[in-house]
Amino acid sequence: MGSPEEKAPRPPSDITVFGANCTLHGLSHIFLPGGVSFRRLLWAAAFSASLSIFLLQVADRVIEYCKYPHVTLLDEMDSPVMYFPAITLCNYNSFRKSQIRRNDIFWMAGLLGVEQSDFDDFMAALGQPTDNSKFFPSKTFNMLEFVQRTSHNIEEMLLDCKYRGKDCGSENFTTIYTRYGKCYTFNSGLDGNPLLTTLKGGTGNGLEIMLDIQQDEYLPVWGETDETSYEAGIKVQIHSQDEPPFIDQLGFGVAPGFQTFVSCQQQLLQYLPPPWGDCKSSAMDSEFFSTYSITACRIDCETRYLLENCNCRMVHMPGTATVCTPEQYKDCADPALDFLVEKDNDYCVCQTPCNMTRYGKELSMVRIPSKASAKYLAKKFNRTEQYIGENILVLDIFFEALNYEKIEQKKAYEIAGLLGDIGGQMGLFIGASVLTILEIFDYLYEVKHYISSDTNTHTHTHTHTHTHTHTHTHTNTCTHTHKPLPVLSVSPVPVLSIFRCLRTKFWVTSCERSVRSVVRATTW
Repeated sequence: MGSPEEKAPRPPSDITVFGANCTLHGLSHIFLPGGVSFRRLLWAAAFSASLSIFLLQVADRVIEYCKYPHVTLLDEMDSPVMYFPAITLCNYNSFRKSQIRRNDIFWMAGLLGVEQSDFDDFMAALGQPTDNSKFFPSKTFNMLEFVQRTSHNIEEMLLDCKYRGKDCGSENFTTIYTRYGKCYTFNSGLDGNPLLTTLKGGTGNGLEIMLDIQQDEYLPVWGETDETSYEAGIKVQIHSQDEPPFIDQLGFGVAPGFQTFVSCQQQLLQYLPPPWGDCKSSAMDSEFFSTYSITACRIDCETRYLLENCNCRMVHMPGTATVCTPEQYKDCADPALDFLVEKDNDYCVCQTPCNMTRYGKELSMVRIPSKASAKYLAKKFNRTEQYIGENILVLDIFFEALNYEKIEQKKAYEIAGLLGDIGGQMGLFIGASVLTILEIFDYLYEVKHYISSDTNTHTHTHTHTHTHTHTHTHTNTCTHTHKPLPVLSVSPVPVLSIFRCLRTKFWVTSCERSVRSVVRATTW
């Protein structure tokens, strides 16, 4: 078995030697042999000041990084070809009066603001018989069937349709239900239809449609309800194919008697997820929609809210749950949805998606028909000039130019910038690098390892003496081990021998003798 001296680790170098060889600027002027001098004090003060400034700069940079700042970049990009957006349109009037039956009025009276005493007057306003002697209401009422039957049809409203100068028709529109009832979307991309593209900007390179809003089919307003409308015209929303329309809140109106020009520009928005931003980057947790968007989130939330509070859904809401009856519409669904939209800001909190497409719009309009064209249009559509002025509108939607705006959030301060700033400040103030820090830690590790090993060795020696000699006479343990000792003082003096005595709890007299020997060695 080898002796403890043979297994003892190599002692660390003198701190003066370490300071002279360390790449940290200033240490070689501080840790010198000999006593304290004014020059060394100046170097120590300069080093302390530089280190303090460096640490302050590091703290400032770390605080700035923890704010997670971002910048927003705006760029305009050209494109040789662009996908045309989806165009959803709804008639402001939800139900055609020619399709209303007495049984419908019996069930829908509350929703239409008609009191029971006003049934006959309302039926007369609809142009239907007022005799109810042979009327027997049905036991049930299908709200979905009623909406499908009484809503305006695109085949009757659409008088003319052109896309990029080529004819289109009702077959290019997809039926979709909104809070306005049955609506229609052009270029929805559903049912396997490819998305339409455009190669130029300006009028004539987009969608141009002529519509008859059929004001003679508007229901007479008998009271203020969510299902009656004071407006005449259509509601339009321009949106991407990846998001459902939310036309009752995001659409714009187009009036009859005008040709409305809508110049739009596509905007691609890219937001940052937390902690740099607030966008939602995860997939949508919904049984109704696969792609997350704000409108999909709102519709999903409103549907869940009505299912929880009314145990039914509205006609326009997705899913297979039971459709609300007219009574449930009046007493629960309409009030609940109005409260959710107008007052409750906590239930439906929808984050902005990290990637979204929207369309900026500029609207302008001119009066139609002109006096010169009124007779021609009346003859063409077999209507009176007054009817043409009150019911016909033209909608022209096109890209302003074949480019799009890209609005992108970027991280203003990343980890690479933080490390670069810290490295620059470190080099400027203390002349250090990562390898310099490793040098310091390596030396501290050697000292710690040597002290731990030295303490364990003397503990073993103390136990061995008591076991084999059975004597309580303590020799000078501070000096009986002949290993070389590290010097951690400013001058090359064996200070570790003093620490070793104190840590192994030997007699004070032994430590005193060791201290005296250290003093003598220093004096010498």
